[in-house]
Amino acid sequence: MQVKILDTDHQYILNHCTKYLARSNTDIRHNYNNQFGASDPRGRICEAWRFPIIDSYTGKDTQESIVDYNRVTFIYFSLSSDLPNFVGVTGTFDKLYNVIALNEIKFLGESTGYYAVTLVIPKGEVHTYKFVIDNQVILDPINPQQKVLNNGQTWSQFFTHQSTDLLSLQSWEALVLERLTDHILPFRTEEGQRFLDFYYNSLDRQSKDNQFLYAYKFDQSIGVVNFIDKLLTKEERHHLIDYQICLDIIDKLLRQRNRFIEPGLMSKEMYAELYDQMFIGDVPGWNYSRYQSPKYFLQLLRRHSFTGAFSHPKYGGNAGGAGWAYLAERYPFNWRQSVEAPLGTNPDYRG
Repeated sequence: MQVKILDTDHQYILNHCTKYLARSNTDIRHNYNNQFGASDPRGRICEAWRFPIIDSYTGKDTQESIVDYNRVTFIYFSLSSDLPNFVGVTGTFDKLYNVIALNEIKFLGESTGYYAVTLVIPKGEVHTYKFVIDNQVILDPINPQQKVLNNGQTWSQFFTHQSTDLLSLQSWEALVLERLTDHILPFRTEEGQRFLDFYYNSLDRQSKDNQFLYAYKFDQSIGVVNFIDKLLTKEERHHLIDYQICLDIIDKLLRQRNRFIEPGLMSKEMYAELYDQMFIGDVPGWNYSRYQSPKYFLQLLRRHSFTGAFSHPKYGGNAGGAGWAYLAERYPFNWRQSVEAPLGTNPDYRG
């Protein structure tokens, strides 16, 4: 099916772009944790992870649109006075031979250097793409997400809301991370697991299909590891190196403590002991030459875990609103009134 192209809203584009892209600085002031190379122009862009713009989509069938689709806006920006004659985008969201033209964005009738096109793309998907600038095929010069394909070619990448594919973490890292987050969050306690079993399993079939479709794609109870994976792919990409180093240290450390069981399968007591040691910042066997503060990493992980458990499900965690429901069972918290259908009942909020 051919991808749907929406009319370009010039004001919408400028509202989402100018704060981040209109600066002409040349210093790499936004290269946090050296996530970019010294000459990579993305290091000078404030919050480059915001692009392409992934937003809610409401079409004629408002209910279906909110549930199933995102509007994805591709942005190309040229600071040069010599503007290109043609800017297009091609990607796996459509036939690869089909190059979709970006529209020149104007303000008060004058060129701004921005080019944009907005497409309607299903939620829960990951796509790769490239720009075509006057017949030259290039990577997105803004978006930090890139993927090396099996043929060795590098493409720019983006994902829509509720994607469950691992993008930044390896499978073994996700498994160890799941065990650590189990110890942080309340959902693996006997009471917490009983609540989740009741919350998910007591639903009728239609509710499961409509409201909790993505909840059953998670290996972990509430999708927190998926949230962290997406967070490290976009907003906090600069902390990916912290996770890679610390999870590698933890994996090796646990293997030293028990040489016969894979770290992901070790006992709850092993992780409880490790957690307590990280909490006080004194972990026997920790490689302090690689990462000085296990306590800092634990604080980082706790912040990410709680954010993922209780944020909007579109960000990858809090599957089916289970985290909110857990709070509502204990406190006066009517979260459904504040959230769009099908999870909630708010007719005005669009996600």
